[in-house]
Parts: sequence; C-alpha cells; structure tokens
Amino acid sequence: MGQSFEPVSQEAGVTPELLEEGRLLFAGQAEFFWAAAKADGLPPMGAPEFAFAGRSNVGKSSLLNALTGRKALARTSHTPGRTQQLNFFAIGGEPGQERLRLVDMPGYGFAAVSKEKIASWTRLMRAYLSGRASLQRVFVLIDGRHGVKDSDHDMFKLLDSSAQSYQIVLTKRDEVKKSDVEPCIAATMKALEKHPAAFPGVIFTSSRTGEGIGELRAAFARVLAERGL
Repeated sequence: MGQSFEPVSQEAGVTPELLEEGRLLFAGQAEFFWAAAKADGLPPMGAPEFAFAGRSNVGKSSLLNALTGRKALARTSHTPGRTQQLNFFAIGGEPGQERLRLVDMPGYGFAAVSKEKIASWTRLMRAYLSGRASLQRVFVLIDGRHGVKDSDHDMFKLLDSSAQSYQIVLTKRDEVKKSDVEPCIAATMKALEKHPAAFPGVIFTSSRTGEGIGELRAAFARVLAERGL
C-alpha cells in the first residue's frame, strides 16, 4: 500500500529559514565537471548528489540553469534526446570541494535516437540509481501542461524498485492557466499514491519567471539538514 497523499502546493512547509539556506546553497560557484556514458565511468563519490530525471524536452536544462542562476550551465535543446549521458555539476566550490552535485540524467520517453541507445541509457540509469550511496534524492520533472504520462510511471516504478527517494517537480508553470494550477498539483499527487518512495509534495516551477525556484532550492536544504549533511 502507498502512503496517503493530499494536494500540497509548493509553499507548504517551506520556512523563511529554509528559503534562505536554499538560496545560499546556490549563491556560489557552479560548473560542469564530469560526464559518464557507462556505469564504470562515474566520478568518484564525494559531495551529496541530487539527480534530475524527466521526459525528453520537459525542461531539465532550463531548470538547472534557473536553479543555479546561470544562463548556460546546462545546454538546452529543442531536439529530444540531446542529453545522452549523466552530466555532473559541482555546486558551491571547485570539483572536489563542492557543497553538492547536480546530475542531469538522459531524458526518457520519446527521443530521436536508436532503441539500442535508449537501452544503453536505461542500463546506465539503473546502475546509477541502485548503486550510488552519495545520491540523496531524484527530482522527477513533469511537464505541467501535460501531466503524468505512462513513461513517468515507468520511472516511478524504477525509483521505487531502487529504493531511491524522489520528488516531483512540475515545470512550465507560466504556460499553465492559473485556474488549472491546483487541479494539476492534485492530479499529480493522486498519481503518486501507489508509489511508496515518492516524497509527498509537489513543487510547481517556471524557469522563465522563476516561480517555484526558491522552493526547489529550499527542498535541497531540507534534505541536507534532515540527513545531517
């Protein structure tokens, strides 16, 4: 049985202190430092890691840029499947001295690449999710205009089976009617009811306007504080 969910907006449980701690986490240096196309090519474990997963073209690169306050930390593309490896970014210091790491995962669902390449990505993600002790949480991005799709449920199941904590981040809030925001959050929470590893809260973001970015940064600060990191 999954845990009980109630619709929660991104402001729920976020204190001014957490917002400030989150802001400070991302106020310093941010840079790309490693790419891994295979499980044996991962960087040595070090700082706490937070991964971003989502369907192709859900807006992962744009969100990473908004989160870190950089215009081009992660490359954006209108071509599905552009991210073809695990890309690691050092946050808050030089690689090796960073406060945390962000990990951009290959997009799932439709991608303009071969089935063999998609199978290779899937093996890489499975290996990373199930065997990375430094991975603290996966943020699964869902396009707020379209809601949860079958391929998202497949990712939820993969995370559940990996016993990996994850949280849903809705994207493109600026393209969703204001009257549709709360129903979108409620429908997303409903979709998570049977997924025991899911964190019971949804953050709705817009990389263009900055809505929800402070709350997302605060989610990082909360995880680090809860785990004594």
